[in-house]
Amino acid sequence: MNKKVAIGCDPNALELKKILISHLKSLGCEVTDYGSDNPIYAETALDIAKSVAAKKHDRGILLCGTGIGVALAANKVPGAYAAVACDAYSVERSIKSNNVNILTFGAQVVGPELAKTLVTVWMNAEYEAGGRSEAKIQRIYEIEKEFTNSQPSQTSCLRKQNC
Repeated sequence: MNKKVAIGCDPNALELKKILISHLKSLGCEVTDYGSDNPIYAETALDIAKSVAAKKHDRGILLCGTGIGVALAANKVPGAYAAVACDAYSVERSIKSNNVNILTFGAQVVGPELAKTLVTVWMNAEYEAGGRSEAKIQRIYEIEKEFTNSQPSQTSCLRKQNC
């Protein structure tokens, strides 16, 4: 398979991360572990999202309790496209239809055997450029570009109280 994969989690998902690292290596992947000590999962998500968006890794895997928080954080990075994994069909379509480069799991939601199956499906799937999903993907990229250089949102202004 020979893909470079970044993986990281919060402390709640350490055991699942260890299992997935071993599984990824058995699939022939080169794995970089971004750690699990930081309880603020957004920091790990940011590190992995930036590395995947910069093409230092082919794909990334993030884990927390539900997979939702790390997906939200990763998706803030331009060029990072994260999806929560829960079933094989959605995982396969995340690549084939949406060109997702980061998969997220909830260690309190997805068990180890299902997680390994989903990783295998995801690692074997590839985006088919020029296919029927191409126009949809291009529109997502256009939206991202439109908002990448925009002013902070009203919500972020309210949170920071500096706008």
